[in-house]
Amino acid sequence: MTVTDTPVVETTTTTAEPNPVLQTPPLAAVRGRVLRQLWHNPLGMVGAVLLLIVIFVGVFAPLLAPYSPSEVHFSTPFQQPGTVGFLLGTDDLGRDIFSRVLYGTRASLQVGVLSVLCAVLIGVPLGLLSGYWRTADMVLSRLSDVLLAFPFIILAVGLTAINGGGLADAAIALGIAQVPIMMRVVRAETLRLKETDFVLAANTMDVPSWRILGEHILPNSLAPIIVQATVIMPTAVLGEAILSFLGLGIKPPAPSLGIMLSDAQQYLLRTPWPGIFPGVALAIICLGFNLFGDALRDALDPKTRR
Repeated sequence: MTVTDTPVVETTTTTAEPNPVLQTPPLAAVRGRVLRQLWHNPLGMVGAVLLLIVIFVGVFAPLLAPYSPSEVHFSTPFQQPGTVGFLLGTDDLGRDIFSRVLYGTRASLQVGVLSVLCAVLIGVPLGLLSGYWRTADMVLSRLSDVLLAFPFIILAVGLTAINGGGLADAAIALGIAQVPIMMRVVRAETLRLKETDFVLAANTMDVPSWRILGEHILPNSLAPIIVQATVIMPTAVLGEAILSFLGLGIKPPAPSLGIMLSDAQQYLLRTPWPGIFPGVALAIICLGFNLFGDALRDALDPKTRR
């Protein structure tokens, strides 16, 4: 009897490696990449430092200010910067400019934050509706076209004049004036994301539209929304200063950088300091938000990934 050897065939099981293109990077990796790019952006870090200083001044203004912003010293008007007791001098009524700049920065930040909240809470839902449903897009796009036909400051002045002025009214008016731009940004992202594979797959599985918008489209639209919010902030700060300068924003004796500029214009030839310091404060606020917003846009843009 002959014994024949049968060859043994070794079978190896191979596991399919996941496609890196289809993998979604974890949130921690995305956050780490964004922070690294911000850290290596010099202008972005300058903007971040300026914003930290502005936020610190705005939050702790009552503790940092040596006087009340409306406290009058009739015996010491037009004091020069560096005078004992008055770091940045005094205005025509003897009010401490340093204290008024601190409180004015606080008011500007309040108006900016309220304006951003107003624009986001109104513009984001309208943008989602406009980008996802064609019927809603026909109505909302025409409405935004009408609002964009008016210059931003003209629209804000008109809305503020109707409401009567004040910090809250100015913030709401400036926020509503920015709603069409925020809506356009979210609409563009919704139109782009609506054609992606994961949204099309959700549609084929009969996932409700509200769930697709809330769980798929909105989270992937946060990057442009955040960047647009950093653009709205300095615009709202400048808008509040313009409204207060015209007498339609924050009402005296409440401190505002725009009110300080309006009060100082008639004394610029005699003493320019009451007008210079609030102008410098406005420049620092807007420069900080613009530099940080540009750096944040570059960090959140997928095209800048290395």
